Amino acid sequence: MSNYSSGFRDMQKPPTWRELLGSIIRDPQERQRIASDLGVRTITLMRWANGESNPRLQTLHQLLGVLPHYRETFLELIHEEFPDFSELQDEESVQSQPALIPAEFYTRVLRTLANIPKVLRFASLGDLILQQALKHLDPHRLGLAIIVARCLSPSHEEKVRSLRESIGRGLPPWENDLEQHAILLGAESLAGNTVISARLIVNQKLNENSSLSPGYHGVWEESAAAAPITLEGKIAGSLLVSSTQPDYFLPSRQTLVQDYADLIALAFSPEDFYEPECIELGVMPPQRVQQPYLTGFRQRLVDTMLQAARNHQPITITQAEQLAWQNIEEKLLQVSFQSEEG
Repeated sequence: MSNYSSGFRDMQKPPTWRELLGSIIRDPQERQRIASDLGVRTITLMRWANGESNPRLQTLHQLLGVLPHYRETFLELIHEEFPDFSELQDEESVQSQPALIPAEFYTRVLRTLANIPKVLRFASLGDLILQQALKHLDPHRLGLAIIVARCLSPSHEEKVRSLRESIGRGLPPWENDLEQHAILLGAESLAGNTVISARLIVNQKLNENSSLSPGYHGVWEESAAAAPITLEGKIAGSLLVSSTQPDYFLPSRQTLVQDYADLIALAFSPEDFYEPECIELGVMPPQRVQQPYLTGFRQRLVDTMLQAARNHQPITITQAEQLAWQNIEEKLLQVSFQSEEG
């Protein structure tokens, strides 16, 4: 918890959410960041903190997502001023959120699919669908991240051993482009369990160690849902959706996650799908353990392509990426094995 929160606990008089906000926005950079993420002016934040005006309740819920480290403190203090705060959010959010993907968006996807070259299909359709899913699943911008974790093509005709985070988009507090933070996922992850079971899986409270649902608590994540990406009974990976809000994935949102997973299957090629018996995910170490192996990834690609050229067997950047990820996967599986042995 922050220094602000611990400082407030030492005060005799309990603080209000406005006092907490006022303390946080004393930092000009933080004030500007919060205002930008909420889509308001900095003077508006100051008026809220001074009690000169009231934000809309849905904006208060956005505030929880923009300041995830203060979430529990804010939630308790806001509830003191607005007793119906939690209940109103669920009702407003669900009622204002369309239950189906708009028909016109399906038309746009099919038109894009018909007009783009195959080499651009995954990137173009992936970005188009993820951006739409972000707006649809999080219309009030409370904080959402969506990642496509695709099966990493096995080397030497072996089974699929991991999933690679290949494309991702987010709303604050996440960055919009999440690809630079890509890691490998395995049987320990929510996405991995979804691929193994070939069904949608939800964890509504990632920060509770006692939860029986798979998955682990990442930065800013409070709840998550993952749906398999399938075609004719084969699996290409998983669509992983994370929220800053606990218990966010109500049945209607779960249906939408699966619908978007079915739609994004159009971005894949037939050879990207694997029979379930060809998938045997291993356990991948946490992100902090993977990071040293991922550092310098771009340089590794260049070196791989140069070496292939020297051997008079030139390869494309896509083939070089595949080889580099397979090499990282092999090392990380060994790390996990040694950790289990130790």
